[in-house]
Amino acid sequence: MKLVLATALSLLAAPVMAQDSILNVSYDVARELFVEINPAFAAHWKADTGRDVTIDQSHAGSSRQARAILEGLPADVVTFNQVTDIDVLAEGGLLGDDWRERFPNEASPYYSLPAFLVREGNPKNIADWDDLTAEGVQVVFPNPKTSGNGRYTYLAAYAWALNSGLDDAGAQDFVKKLFANVPVFDTGGRAATTTFAENGIGDVLVTFEAETAGIAQQYADQGFVRVTPPTSLLAEFPVAVVDEVAQQKGTTEVATAYLNFLYSPEAQEILAKRSFRVHDAAAIEAHKFPEVNLLTVENSLGGWEGVAANHLAEGGILDQVFVNQ
Repeated sequence: MKLVLATALSLLAAPVMAQDSILNVSYDVARELFVEINPAFAAHWKADTGRDVTIDQSHAGSSRQARAILEGLPADVVTFNQVTDIDVLAEGGLLGDDWRERFPNEASPYYSLPAFLVREGNPKNIADWDDLTAEGVQVVFPNPKTSGNGRYTYLAAYAWALNSGLDDAGAQDFVKKLFANVPVFDTGGRAATTTFAENGIGDVLVTFEAETAGIAQQYADQGFVRVTPPTSLLAEFPVAVVDEVAQQKGTTEVATAYLNFLYSPEAQEILAKRSFRVHDAAAIEAHKFPEVNLLTVENSLGGWEGVAANHLAEGGILDQVFVNQ
């Protein structure tokens, strides 16, 4: 009896293991990436602090996720694919306007670019953006009004047209032709992949370069061919701590550490293996990427404020080129 009582008392006296928990609200096609990132961070956090951490995930189109957070989804951190969607949270008072200054590389630990995935043998000979407007070519990508992935496709096509010597009117005509070749606009990147890979619709899927690698591997039996166009647009993947939520929940420390971990050599190697372009020198050296003339929103489209005002605002260029689609 004494032994049982002593054991019970020792269990009662044992300290309760500290447990941290955060919610990472992310874009539609990032599930598999963070399935690999999260355990690596948990081990790192445990080694540094002695505490366990649970990272819950939420995935949908980036713009839809931003709206959900504004409506109460308790995100500790966001890992988005669109700067404007974090700016919306800042405008809503959930985090500071200086969010891009809080982490390296303007709070973008990795990046990519819109690229193409075509069917086996590339029967339509798709190599560059102008091939997407050819007669008889069906192009699949998500709706740029609901998906950051689709928005980057729209912006990359527009920037390519300007870079090719067209004026704004010509660029708008080019994008209208591109949109006319889209058989269906899905709401997010995951659904667009299903349309192309599982439903057999379309000659080319336009998505992030990193996604073309994952999809080609997932559907290896279909022989999809990855095509990186000679010119594309820098697609940043910005991250931020949602200050208001993290402060209320007392998770600012672990949330900040989680995002800083994305810049670590370990995480950068995971990202590079998944065909994201990174900033770590060793990972860059170990993973060779195709050379590409990478345009930027700042240099080609007047910056994100200009994009928001001229392209994405109600009645803006995106609405105009979407007429009759």
